[in-house]
Parts: sequence; structure tokens; C-alpha cells
Amino acid sequence: MSDRPVKRVCDSYTIQVQLINQSHLNGYQRLFGGQLMAWMDEVAGITARRHAGTNVTTACVEKLDFRAPAHANDTLVLTGHVVQVGRTSMTVLVHAYVEALDGARRLINEAHFVMVALDENERPTEVPDILIDTDKKRRQQEIAEALRSATR
Repeated sequence: MSDRPVKRVCDSYTIQVQLINQSHLNGYQRLFGGQLMAWMDEVAGITARRHAGTNVTTACVEKLDFRAPAHANDTLVLTGHVVQVGRTSMTVLVHAYVEALDGARRLINEAHFVMVALDENERPTEVPDILIDTDKKRRQQEIAEALRSATR
């Protein structure tokens, strides 16, 4: 057993809300994918910082699935949580939803971001372990580990 501190998934859970406007659209009048990726990377970074307690950097995006479009005046809800940790890295699962006026959410994108914790000299530094306490979180951890293995 490691002497590393342990954090719960909920300790670093992050939610961000954006209202999509004309400046966020592409030529087809849908949310520009690059803009969505930037927002998702920001959520992943905040989530990882909360978990690690240090600055972080994006190492890679292992999987990014565009499932449905978003349009002007849609409310976009982004959520992020840590699903897997290594010694200095964390995999953060980010979901993007369009939220209807009645509060119902439709998943439009999800991605796995690998983030690396940095010390004051911008060198990788050890991160706390993660407490995986539900079957759903265990499945998410297994998916993240399989993605990491497939890209090595």
C-alpha cells in the first residue's frame, strides 16, 4: 500500500456552464469543435488541479467522441472527474451536455484527458491516489486504463 494521500472522486468534481453564442459557431451554424475541445481541456485542467493540489499540464487526449451538435443559444454543461491515477498523471473524464430549459441534459461529447501534475520547477510530481467506491466508477477506471494501454 502506498503512503500517498487518497482523495475521493467527488473532491475534484468540476462543472462549468457556457451559453453558446454566434462567435462559438462554425460555418454550419453548429458549435465549433475546437471551441468545445478548448472548454473541455479547461475543465480537465481544473479537475486535475483540484485532485493534485498542483499545477498541471495536458499530456494527451486519448478519446474524444463528437456525438451530437450544439447550436446558438444552447446551454452547454461540462462536467469533469478523475477516473484513474498513475504516479504523476491523472485521467479525467469530461462530459459535455446540452441542457434544455426544463433541465434535461443530452450528451453531445465525452473525452478522456491525461493530465500531469507539475511541481514548482514544472517537473512531474506525485499525485494523490483515488478512492474508487462504486461499480460505475470502477468501470470508468477500467475504460481509462484500457485506453492508456492501447496508446502506449
